[in-house]
Amino acid sequence: MSTTTPTTPATPARLAPISALNASRTAATATRVLRQLRHDPRTIALMILIPCVMLLLLRYVFDGSPSTFDGIGASLLGIFPLITMFLVTSIATLRERTSGTLERLLAMSLGKADLIAGYALAFGTLAIIQSALATGLAVWFLGLDVTGSPWLLLLVALLDALLGTALGLFVSAFAASEYQAVQFMPAVIFPQLLLCGLFTPRSNMHPVLEGISNVLPMSYAVDGMNEVLDHTDMTATFIRDALIVAGCALLVLALGAATLRRRTP
Repeated sequence: MSTTTPTTPATPARLAPISALNASRTAATATRVLRQLRHDPRTIALMILIPCVMLLLLRYVFDGSPSTFDGIGASLLGIFPLITMFLVTSIATLRERTSGTLERLLAMSLGKADLIAGYALAFGTLAIIQSALATGLAVWFLGLDVTGSPWLLLLVALLDALLGTALGLFVSAFAASEYQAVQFMPAVIFPQLLLCGLFTPRSNMHPVLEGISNVLPMSYAVDGMNEVLDHTDMTATFIRDALIVAGCALLVLALGAATLRRRTP
């Protein structure tokens, strides 16, 4: 009597998680995000116009003291884009996760690195526009007195905006709602704002606070802006500050990819 060995039905193989960065998938993600933002004019206005409006308001707040605007205008030229990009990016990413969009995308061949890089590319494109408009407004319309090249101001403003994008992507992984995402701003942005040297030189702070400020990226963003404000050429300190801000942005993006969740429970 012959015996037959029972066979088990074949199960479809699961796609292996893709972790390597892929240029085509990253570009497709960035295109999708930009297409969605095109239908949200309020978000675009917040990202592009609010820094310009704030600089314009600041200039005429100090209308009787132009030197005061020259002293803090360059620093705020980097801080305003960082704050706006942080807010918009954290809320936009959280909205994608709570709606289930991230879960559907990550169930396909899209890896976390592709997703984070695509978001960074999309919001980075808007950051370029935002930084260019704010820098042009401050230097050529509001009369910000800069000793160095305005192009170096633009570079630092762009790096700050990218840092804000990276921080927004990172903190969105720890928020369960848009309200919670906004709540991260006092915890992430405000301490840096107080300790970055905008209100007083960092060397005048308590030694403990000065030590904390030395590890916060916004401190180097402000230092870089002040280098352009005071020196005609690109200094070694400026290069160091720019590299630190760029390195912090890349590090936070990597952390954002590592902590990204598919869906909010």
